[in-house]
Amino acid sequence: MWLFVAFLLVPLIEIGLFIQIGGWIGLWPTLGIVVLTAIFGTYLVRSQGLMALNKLRGSFSRLEDPSEPLAHGAMILLAGALLLTPGFFTDAVGFALLAPPVRSSLIAYMRKHVKVQRFEMGPQPDPYAQDTRHKPNDTVIDGDYHEVSNAKKPTHQGSGWTKH
Repeated sequence: MWLFVAFLLVPLIEIGLFIQIGGWIGLWPTLGIVVLTAIFGTYLVRSQGLMALNKLRGSFSRLEDPSEPLAHGAMILLAGALLLTPGFFTDAVGFALLAPPVRSSLIAYMRKHVKVQRFEMGPQPDPYAQDTRHKPNDTVIDGDYHEVSNAKKPTHQGSGWTKH
């Protein structure tokens, strides 16, 4: 239901803002603002995205929890999509998502409402470490084998393209 409301309200808000702002400043300045915000937003998304990627790499190299850098990266990606979408409301939300304090407060809000059951990093624990009854032994079994092939006779004439 929330997606339906969002897909209904966002275009209506954008149309209303285009009509209001276009009436105040005119058609060409309105279109110019839309194009300039897309260009400026792309530049900001690129620079912030590279910083978020570096933080993510750093958290992986230090074996720290990567969930916060991943969340920042996801919000920056969403901001980029919103900034490339023509409109004033989506641009405002996109620019807000590019502000690190806004992203941090959204992450803090999500932490209160999302519960992570389990998170592990590093090498996987040995499942046989506690129970020695099922520990695989290191015995090598030597054996001989021979291939068994059935001589198959074709039931039809070959086309000349295959070897049967």
